[in-house]
Amino acid sequence: MQIFGDKLVVTTNVAPLKQELMYQKEKIIQRVNEALGQKIIREVIIQ
Repeated sequence: MQIFGDKLVVTTNVAPLKQELMYQKEKIIQRVNEALGQKIIREVIIQ
């Protein structure tokens, strides 16, 4: 995982994990921002 500006980039070669992460994008954004204590992440990119 890497953060570039307001984007969280997640890289995986596992197809089922990639699919699940795609479905959970909004929840990932919400939880990461909660953990950081401010709204930093606005987009999740799954590669």
